[in-house]
Amino acid sequence: MGKYNFDRIIERKGTDSVKYDLEVSMPHAPKDSLPLWIADMDFACAPKIIEALHKRIDREIFGYSKFSTDAYFGAVCGWFKRRFNWDINREAIVYSPGVVPAFSFLIQMLVEEGEGVIIQKPVYYPFEEKIKANNRKLVNNALKFENNKYVMDYENFEELAKDPNNKLFILCSPHNPVGRVWDEEELRKIVDICRENNLWIISDEIHCDITRKGINHKPLEVVCPDYKDKIITCTAPSKTFNLAGMQLSNIIINNIEIREKWVERIYGAINLHDPNPFAIEAIKTAYNDCEDWLDEVNEYIDDNIDYIENFIKENLPKVKMTKPEGTYLVWLDFREYGLSGKELEEIMVYKAKVLFDEGYIFGVEGDGFERINVAAPRSIIEECMRRIKTGLELVESSSLI
Repeated sequence: MGKYNFDRIIERKGTDSVKYDLEVSMPHAPKDSLPLWIADMDFACAPKIIEALHKRIDREIFGYSKFSTDAYFGAVCGWFKRRFNWDINREAIVYSPGVVPAFSFLIQMLVEEGEGVIIQKPVYYPFEEKIKANNRKLVNNALKFENNKYVMDYENFEELAKDPNNKLFILCSPHNPVGRVWDEEELRKIVDICRENNLWIISDEIHCDITRKGINHKPLEVVCPDYKDKIITCTAPSKTFNLAGMQLSNIIINNIEIREKWVERIYGAINLHDPNPFAIEAIKTAYNDCEDWLDEVNEYIDDNIDYIENFIKENLPKVKMTKPEGTYLVWLDFREYGLSGKELEEIMVYKAKVLFDEGYIFGVEGDGFERINVAAPRSIIEECMRRIKTGLELVESSSLI
């Protein structure tokens, strides 16, 4: 029995929750839908974070606040040193309200309109959205799905990297939605190709702290320190400590020229340069005092994933599970049912009444898959799997599949 109770159900409706207040975020969904889509946890924040925020509220004034203090940098740098043996230069840390806004800012700084940005589908869909929204060319180096495992297509990547119009590669590490935690050999190989072709790399490592037992995430900059001047790493405590609404991300930019551009454009021209006081307090407390909470969260997620794996084996033989090495997201393959992505979505939403991130939104490579957020109390996960089974049985019995 652990120190923390992750079985507790917390009512989130009526809290302006994107995930649960569906009348705003997903008005088409049945009112009794079970949402396991957007990537935040259904676990209460660590008690020490909640206590720290109460103490901050008791100070009664919530004026302009600065994050660039010894205490803040000490918390962030200390965390990554302890967990990953990563010595981050505090001067390399810049503030962003989120990792996704940082994608847009960096794409604008590193790539001219019409130039190419390489991504690896099926991948977190804002990659594509922000590339296209900023009038850059989307270039897809699709992952290969071999023996129920995703791997990189290095031969194709090398061809794309040699194109002088392609300037930037966005790495998802750990990978969302397929759950790969890339090993050192894989990372070195992809960086070697980038080095040979002078490509910038944005490494999205927002899920770095959520890994399965015995699997360790490797920060790209730690694996390839000789290329760190061309690597920009996006980190945040949002997935790790369920703090997405605090809107604070730490972007690591070692290149002085690009960092100066960030300061000039983002801090200066846009005037986006400091988080709110609650975010600052939450992050310091999380990184300094909540390591044991995270360790228990990871164990609980491991157990949820094992439960889903066993349920599928016993009840859903047509469904294939790509067991994640990292993230709290499970990527399920329903292609054996012979349904299109839209048909599968109809069944999940209106027959099973479960809300997932549909596989097709991550690219055509995800058609026929569903991404399920399993950072939830076990009773919710059990109900989710029962609903999937019932929904598919209803459709099979009507001879629709």
